[in-house]
Amino acid sequence: MVLGKGIKERPGHFSRVLVTCLCLLGVSAGAEAVDVALAGLMPGKAMLSVDGGSPRIFSVGKTGDGGIKLISVGSNSAVVEVGGQRRNLRVGQQVVSVGGGDQASVVLSADGNGHFMTTGMVNGTTVRFLVDTGATLVSMGRSDARRAGVDASQGTPAMIQTADGPVRAYRVNLNKVTVGGLTLTNVEGLVHDKDLPVVLLGMSFLNRMEMQRDGERMVLRRRY
Repeated sequence: MVLGKGIKERPGHFSRVLVTCLCLLGVSAGAEAVDVALAGLMPGKAMLSVDGGSPRIFSVGKTGDGGIKLISVGSNSAVVEVGGQRRNLRVGQQVVSVGGGDQASVVLSADGNGHFMTTGMVNGTTVRFLVDTGATLVSMGRSDARRAGVDASQGTPAMIQTADGPVRAYRVNLNKVTVGGLTLTNVEGLVHDKDLPVVLLGMSFLNRMEMQRDGERMVLRRRY
């Protein structure tokens, strides 16, 4: 089995490789912080390391160390529950922060290309975010907007310049944007008249946060 960086194969482990990824899960909402690393996925099971310990196999539906419960696994993702909150961990995702109730901060880690990416939600629909301080608004493609129930036709038409030239877009209002345990309402957004690979987490969200970057680590704290 091929495992995450720094994790060695041990005799008796499953030999079939399905997924290898590394995800950190920070829990800080009034309870003791717990770090969880998702090292690999198998049918009905996941290898999780809690607080830097050796990876252990968790079975779907079972609760293990640190009160971590494995809800489900897929071909390239797993859903875990910590402190009453569920998060979908995907391949290549670096950080998901959860806790009991709305949190005051979220910690993100850069990927191998130095980008800060995470899974979040727009109007309750799961999306992949890329932190982009160069984007004025939270920007998404038409397919993500459709999934999130955003009717671009009701927005204000605009033309924006991209690397591929001018593109038609629509300024809209997003009812709710969630990153980790942080949720903001009434966030200005932009829907491109084409698909985008990710949703750009732009300054209409980030301006309402305090951002602190330390190397490959970024902390977002609620400002108001």
